[in-house]
Amino acid sequence: MKVLVIGGGNMGLTYAEAIAKSKFLKDKDLMILDNAKDKTEELRKRSHFAVFEKLDDCVPKADVIFIAVKPYHANALMADMKELTSEGQIFISLMAGVTIEAIQEGLGRRKVVRAMPNLPAQVGKGLTSFTASDEVSRLELSTIENLLDTTGRSVRLDTEADIDASTGISGSGPAYIFYFMQSMLEAALKMGFSRHDSRVLVEQTFAGAVELFSSADLDPETWMDRVASKGGTTRAALDSMEDNNVKELIKEAAYAAFNRAVELGKEFRNA
Repeated sequence: MKVLVIGGGNMGLTYAEAIAKSKFLKDKDLMILDNAKDKTEELRKRSHFAVFEKLDDCVPKADVIFIAVKPYHANALMADMKELTSEGQIFISLMAGVTIEAIQEGLGRRKVVRAMPNLPAQVGKGLTSFTASDEVSRLELSTIENLLDTTGRSVRLDTEADIDASTGISGSGPAYIFYFMQSMLEAALKMGFSRHDSRVLVEQTFAGAVELFSSADLDPETWMDRVASKGGTTRAALDSMEDNNVKELIKEAAYAAFNRAVELGKEFRNA
C-alpha cells in the first residue's frame, strides 16, 4: 500500500511523521506533497518519506490520499487532481467544513473519508473522529482506522453531522483546556508565584487530573467530590464557579464551535 499526504503544514506533516514512526509502511511507500519550495526543501531533509512538488508525479501512485490543505484551496486542488485519480483510491479529508459529497463531486470518486483531528495529534495524543462514504468497505475502514490511530486514537461516527458536533468537543476542545490553564497561570502569578513555578503547578495539576480520570471508570463529579470537602477550599472554588454559571458558559462555547462548523460547511457549498 502507498499513502500520499497532500499538504506539508502542521496537520499533514503530523500524520506523515506519525505514519512513518509507526512502521505501518515502508519508507518509500509514504509520500508527501507540497507546492512551496522552502517547505519541500525542509521535508527532503527527513529521510522517512518521498517528497513531491507535482501532483502528476505522486497522485496516480497512491492507494490512500490524505488531503490536508486549507478548505479554501479545496476546489482548485480537486480540479487539478481529478484527471489523475483512479477508481479504488481512498481519499481522507482533514479539511474542516468540506463535505464528503463535495469531495466526491470535485474528484469524481466515491471512496471518501472525512476526518476531524485535533492538535494533540502532534504529540501522539490526538483524537480523530471520522466517518466514511458507503463505498468504503469494512476492510478498508480497518486500514484507515490504523492509519488515523498512529497519531493517538480515532473514533468512527455515523454521520457528518456527528463530525461537526465532534469539532465542538474534541476538535476545538484543546483550546478550551488551554484557556482554563491560562486563567490558572494568571491566578498563580497574581498570588506571587514565579512564572516557572506557576507553569509547574498548573501543568502537573492538569496532567495528574487527566491521569486520575483515565485510571478508573468514574465521572468527573465523583472525582470533584473526592477532592472537595464540605466547607473546604475546593468547595469554595467550585461554589464560585457554579455561582458564576461557568459550566453553562463552557457548554455554550462548545455549541458555538459546533454551530460554526456547520456554517463553514454551508459557506464552502455556496462558494
